[in-house]
Amino acid sequence: MTIYINDYAITSPLGYGVDETRKNLFSGISPGMGPTDKYSPGRALYLGQVNDALPDLAQTPIKHRSRNNQLLSASFNQIEDRFFLLSSGIEKSRIAVIIGSSTSGISDEEEVFPYALENQKFPESFDLAQRLFCSPAHFLADRLGISGPTYGISTACTSSAKAIISGARLLKSGMVDLVIAGGVDTLCKFTVAGFTSIESVSEGRCNPLSVNRSGINIGEGSALFILSREPGGISISGWGESSDGYHISAPDPDGKGGEIAIKSALSMANKQCNQIEYINLHGTGTNHNDSMESKLIDRLGFGCPVSSTKALTGHTLGAAGAIEAAISCLTLDGDGHLPPHIWDGAQDPALPQLNLASSLPDSPKVVMSNNFAFGGNNTSLILEKA
Repeated sequence: MTIYINDYAITSPLGYGVDETRKNLFSGISPGMGPTDKYSPGRALYLGQVNDALPDLAQTPIKHRSRNNQLLSASFNQIEDRFFLLSSGIEKSRIAVIIGSSTSGISDEEEVFPYALENQKFPESFDLAQRLFCSPAHFLADRLGISGPTYGISTACTSSAKAIISGARLLKSGMVDLVIAGGVDTLCKFTVAGFTSIESVSEGRCNPLSVNRSGINIGEGSALFILSREPGGISISGWGESSDGYHISAPDPDGKGGEIAIKSALSMANKQCNQIEYINLHGTGTNHNDSMESKLIDRLGFGCPVSSTKALTGHTLGAAGAIEAAISCLTLDGDGHLPPHIWDGAQDPALPQLNLASSLPDSPKVVMSNNFAFGGNNTSLILEKA
């Protein structure tokens, strides 16, 4: 049984919507990337921000009012018409909503904390439900009146990739007929401070695979997919998941868990390594991730072009898997241009020299997107032109 992507949407530092994202992505331009001390007062950091005007949620219940849900709504609005067309005639109980996030409404909670400390209560404009990990999924399901499986996934940087996989699995099982799956994450002081405390944040633009790499750029954004068994332009031909539990924040240096995920995806898709035409790397720009991932890609024998797009989006944490899957879809829908690998060109002699993306004579037909998360959680997606 084949699972298809019938439509997709993206809102990120690259821009609003598929068309703007495509234009900026393949030009190597990102309007939302730049230094700011908004989330680290007194210390400017290079972050990926969404600067577009977001939908107003003032008329929604307080529990749904968060910047995170505004970002999610911005992406859903791009595919709303297509969703209603595809969902016509399908029972609401046969539609699922699965959204990955690692922040949910934490940024909104941060804004009201001074009031809460002074008054020993939160203001009436805030509801703790805003910051639950299931909030984005329930917000969207409530907006659409959906009564099918609705839940959030929070497994750090694999959250939204796992949401896509979970949606595909529900469709394969026959439990549902249509799925909205994806991810959303919002910049907040909490995550910026957290990654800074473990010395994983770069003050300048991140530099994946470079000998000069010094950490990540945190970003925000959302991406959504409409999945079904009805034929569409792109299929999810394979996926793999693993959880090796090597360390709370560092990947297994041998990439054993990542290898399991990638091989599982290849097996499901009935593909060999030499049939993958482009790989979107997790490519965070940290010492440990880049070492593990580049050695893994080299060891498995992938010779295709690869790139990390995190210098263009920032590391959007729980939304990374979905945003990079959307970028992979744009690559399949393109004309041979590949997402550029933005770095300083200083090869790390301790790492294998990968085939960094430039362009192909024609658009690729099979691509892979990998994500690796804290706690040794790993995912791999194979997307294919249908």
